This record gives sequence, C-alpha cells and structure tokens, in this order.
Amino acid sequence: MGDIDTVVARMREDGGRVEEGACPIRDVLDQLGDKWSMLLIFLLASGARRFGELRRELPDISQRMLTQTLRDLTRNGLATRTVHPTRPPSVEYALTPQGFALLEALGPLLRWAEAHHDYIRAARRRFDAAA
Repeated sequence: MGDIDTVVARMREDGGRVEEGACPIRDVLDQLGDKWSMLLIFLLASGARRFGELRRELPDISQRMLTQTLRDLTRNGLATRTVHPTRPPSVEYALTPQGFALLEALGPLLRWAEAHHDYIRAARRRFDAAA
C-alpha cells in the first residue's frame, strides 16, 4: 500500500482536501477511465486502425462519441492521428509509446475484470432484486 499512500499524500493540499489540479486521479485517470477509451486502447494495441474500422469493431458507439474519444486519446498523447492524402482522405489512429505503456499498466486490471466478471454480475442481480 506504500505506493497508494504516496499518491494520496501527493494529492492532498494543506486543508486535507484532494486538490483538483494536483490530483492524478482527477487530472489523468478521469479522462481515461471511461469504457470507450479503454476499449479503443485495447483495439489499437494490435495495430493502427482507420476510423471506419474502429466504428465496425465497436458497433454500439456513436460516431460523435468515437470522434470525441479518439480526439481525447490524441490530445492526451496516447494515440496519433495520421491523415493519408487519398481520395477521399483516410485517417488512421495508432497508439503512441505512452499508449502502449498505459496498455501494459492496464493488464492487471483487465485480468481482474475477467476473473471477477461473474461475481460482479451476480452482485448486481442480487442488489437489483433487493431494491
């Protein structure tokens, strides 16, 4: 827990509150913790993809949400956006080295999610049935 204690200590300001600008959870992870960002990072791990390919691989994401999420990943330096001078122009997205580093860090979380998926679903059913 030492690493967690260190991060929490860095996040706190003098008054004991979590400072918005200095908090890595709020500043970095908040922008990456949504389901689409993580799914796109996993899809881009196997290689560059065009926008249309990503749209086909995630059929339940809206075009607007896909555009925004890819823009955010690019803004955060986790993906690149390359426009190829074809007719019509094609745009390709790929992970940056920092995107691959994030992917490596997410490995344990993905394994945890896979190992506990049935448990979480059962807990939700129990909770919903009791409500």
